Amino acid sequence: MKRPPVLDPPQVTRRKRALSREELELWENVTKQARPLRRRPRADKISVEAAEPRPVEGKPAPALKSSVPSRKIPVAPPAPPPLAPLGRRERSQLSRGRKDIDARLDLHGMTQTKAHRVLLNFLHHAHANGMTFVLVITGKGRTVGPESERGILRRQVPHWLSLPEFRSFVVGFEEAHIGHGGGGALYVRVRRAR
Repeated sequence: MKRPPVLDPPQVTRRKRALSREELELWENVTKQARPLRRRPRADKISVEAAEPRPVEGKPAPALKSSVPSRKIPVAPPAPPPLAPLGRRERSQLSRGRKDIDARLDLHGMTQTKAHRVLLNFLHHAHANGMTFVLVITGKGRTVGPESERGILRRQVPHWLSLPEFRSFVVGFEEAHIGHGGGGALYVRVRRAR
């Protein structure tokens, strides 16, 4: 089967059309009514200019006093950076042992208060020493009895890691591979020290 010959697309030439008399009149009316935007002058600058005394010949100018009381605007501390999940490649390399875990922390048997304090100190130390990945072992909790409650630290540590006090040290975290503790441990990526 033969293909049809390829034709060049028709070239479109644009000619500027002339405006009609009505359009010209309308445009002139619009341009006459247009005003440049004015920026509001700052209040303290106006008051200083208005209160500025003119020096009289032979007399020194008096010292200026600002009529606007100077007040310090409280500066809010910068918001902690958001958490980011570990990348698929990093998680795979950690689980296969191709990337080293720089340090481990075992929170088994600790109370919540002690575990919180120890975790904060551990992450601060890891951050200061330039560590990249750490493993935090929380344990899976007891599963014995009719009211089997999963471990409190297993539930609390991810919550703590998302708090502002920890986010300055933590980039992100995820549940560890089964070889590193599975549901009872977390890979934590530590933020670089600047």
